[in-house]
Amino acid sequence: MTDDRRDTVLVVDDSPETLGFVTEALKKTGIAVLVATSGEAALTVCGKVTPDTILMDAVMPGLDGFDTCRRIKDNPALRHVPVIFMTGLSETEHIVKALESGGVDFLTKPIDVDELKARIKVHLKNARSVQSAHVALDAAGRHLVAVSTDGGVLWSTPQIQHLLARTGAAEASLFRLGRALGEWLDSAEFAGDRRKSFMLGLSEDLAVQLHPLGRVGPDENLFRVTAEDEAGQIRALQQRFELTQREAEVLIWIAKGKANKDIGEILGLSPRTVNKHLEQIFIKLGVENRASAAVRAAEVIYAL
Repeated sequence: MTDDRRDTVLVVDDSPETLGFVTEALKKTGIAVLVATSGEAALTVCGKVTPDTILMDAVMPGLDGFDTCRRIKDNPALRHVPVIFMTGLSETEHIVKALESGGVDFLTKPIDVDELKARIKVHLKNARSVQSAHVALDAAGRHLVAVSTDGGVLWSTPQIQHLLARTGAAEASLFRLGRALGEWLDSAEFAGDRRKSFMLGLSEDLAVQLHPLGRVGPDENLFRVTAEDEAGQIRALQQRFELTQREAEVLIWIAKGKANKDIGEILGLSPRTVNKHLEQIFIKLGVENRASAAVRAAEVIYAL
């Protein structure tokens, strides 16, 4: 079954001439075009429809393109949407300002149609790849969050939202989580051990353990989040079977029915390393296969 969905581009410009010119050029390529004549109008459109790409005029009365872009990027549902700036300004300071506000590219007016089409094609492809990866992670049911080095939350899987809802203030908890991760990324402790997990209390009823999985983008740091109850299960398995923390983590996922490949992706390990941990787990548990290991693990977990 083919995907007949048309790409949608939102064009934001206070100039009717530019809107007409760009809209006509894009429609000829089969792209669906939305238009907004101000930053405020663009935010209204984005509140109803998520475009695939946004072409943003930098200089507009009222809310200019830079501030509009920042507002768009503050919305988790829109952060993946690439914003390409269009402006007659070519000074370096304006280019830097466009990129700092969250833009991915910069076109100088008068717009060259062929260049515009080529850049949109590239950014649409990149955005599709990123979004597909996020959807795949969402579907896998993993508690993952990505943050920038300054502690801004770039994206998180729905499971994170469900977990943080236990605090009674999910948005505030997500902000606090991002800030804590940013501080940790900037700390000397992180510089010394980039794989070291740490604990964070988010409320009286919820503490989480944060496991760094590494950098997945220029300024995109990925973490797996483990609720305290799972951390307690890991400690219980360590104590019962004299496992290392990593062996206990592998055993937890074995008990959940995950294959070695999945466990490797979740824990940031190679399949070969997972196999080596399994060999030690089988020895320590006195079993010969993963099914038996899962049964022994479940006896401990469900007794908690």
